[in-house]
Amino acid sequence: MSDAPDPVYLRYSGAPPAGTRLCRLDELPKDGAKGFLFGQDVRRFDMFVVWRDGKLTAYVNDCPHAHTPLDYMPDRFFNLEKSHLLCGTHGALFRIDDGQCVAGPCRGRRLTPVPVHLDGDMICIG
Repeated sequence: MSDAPDPVYLRYSGAPPAGTRLCRLDELPKDGAKGFLFGQDVRRFDMFVVWRDGKLTAYVNDCPHAHTPLDYMPDRFFNLEKSHLLCGTHGALFRIDDGQCVAGPCRGRRLTPVPVHLDGDMICIG
């Protein structure tokens, strides 16, 4: 039995367990992002995965300021320069590698990470 705490994302209602398969790596746009939605209503869990510079990073799709999804259109998570993640509601900018807000109303706060890994060519949670 592990003494490690559960990942924070599991505190969200409807969060899928470790091992949940998301998609094949080739289904993610190169240097892009893709959203995933699980459940509905109060058990809805919204997340996204970023494939950037050969690294996978994933976050709960929830702005820490307004608790709205970041993407203003499906799978649109970047600013125009693709240098940061962008909250389409209030324009907050987040670093891609660690989810830290560097500009906007939630400056200094972070997106909630979701651990992901590759199992062969499949992106999985955990």
